Amino acid sequence: MRRTPRNRAALLAAALIATVLPAGAAAAPSGPPGGHGDRDCVRTRHPLDARGRQVIAVARRAQQDLKLKSVLLRVTDGGREVVTDALGESMTGVPAEPDMHFRAGSVAFAHIGTALLRLVEQGRVDLDATVEPWLPEVPRAHEITLRMLANNTSGLHDYVTDPAFGAELTAAPFRAWTPDELLAFPFSHDFWYAPGTNWSYSHANYLLLERALERITGQPIDRLVEEQVTGPLGLRNTRSNATPEIPAPALHAFTSDRGLYEESTFWNPSWTTGPGAVITSTVCDMARSAQGIGSGELISRRSYRTLLNPGTVGLGVPTAKCPADICLKQTEAKHFGLGVIVANSWLLQNPSFSGYAAIQAYLPSKRLSIAVSATKTPDTADGNMAEVVAERIAAVLAPEHPLQP
Repeated sequence: MRRTPRNRAALLAAALIATVLPAGAAAAPSGPPGGHGDRDCVRTRHPLDARGRQVIAVARRAQQDLKLKSVLLRVTDGGREVVTDALGESMTGVPAEPDMHFRAGSVAFAHIGTALLRLVEQGRVDLDATVEPWLPEVPRAHEITLRMLANNTSGLHDYVTDPAFGAELTAAPFRAWTPDELLAFPFSHDFWYAPGTNWSYSHANYLLLERALERITGQPIDRLVEEQVTGPLGLRNTRSNATPEIPAPALHAFTSDRGLYEESTFWNPSWTTGPGAVITSTVCDMARSAQGIGSGELISRRSYRTLLNPGTVGLGVPTAKCPADICLKQTEAKHFGLGVIVANSWLLQNPSFSGYAAIQAYLPSKRLSIAVSATKTPDTADGNMAEVVAERIAAVLAPEHPLQP
């Protein structure tokens, strides 16, 4: 999700926002005894090698420099653990632990992109079929294809950057949003450009893609993604939640997006995307996700090439109607793929919302995966600080390939 200045981040902040849970719901155990959700996602216990020690030293320094409340991290090389750790606190007096769950936002888009490519390989969908048979309610549905929704070339406005939506979100962070309420914002605007002719990021694209895939397959999006992606990758702690609940143990989040430093853990996440794709995860699952998606483990070589560049490179041309901060230039070095961001040879997703920030990144040439989640203190700067931590880790482990989301 795209970073914005504080005055806009306060009204959007890709932050997952939720209705108040019933008393005791947040503390309800959902994993093994002892309050831990994944006995395999623990601090590295064996003596660290030189790389592991370097990563921890970098992370500790970054936590101090960036004034972060917590940093959760996992780094793997070829699927083998380099280091897993957690620094700081979830809440005052509650240490952060590696197996804590947090909101993973746009990581779901990486899973949906790969699920779409698998459905294409199975002959169940055509990437270039128009969405009119399944989404007749969408303006210009006869021109928009599944590919355009997946690679953000439909021309639809992004409701997250709509000031009218932002004002409502800021005023009512516990509101539960329906897909139709969210789509009303982009549908109230003219398209930025004719579908397929330019590039601009819009959460509406994936909300509609999820709806289309549900109607095509007859499966809810969470079951479809579990069948096609998260199940095969073994992501046992990545799941969709129908309520604002976060499985225990939960990493708590805090933000100053509304001007006052406050807890935002259980704000309602329904606005971020469609029902069934609003996910929570752990750093261990995200490191595995980064590896599985980034290596193309579940798809053919042909599909992997599409994942890397579904036709976006060279698009993103500002016009009189579409400003430069909307129609962003897509280059070989940095562009949007099919549910992933390709940046200087890394494949990544980088959700950042209301106190939660995370990144999963994979470098195919090194078979290196980095997953980081970070939360804020009142003194943390704007932006996705998990990205900054990951950048510093990458600079140590792969200096010839700077990670620059």
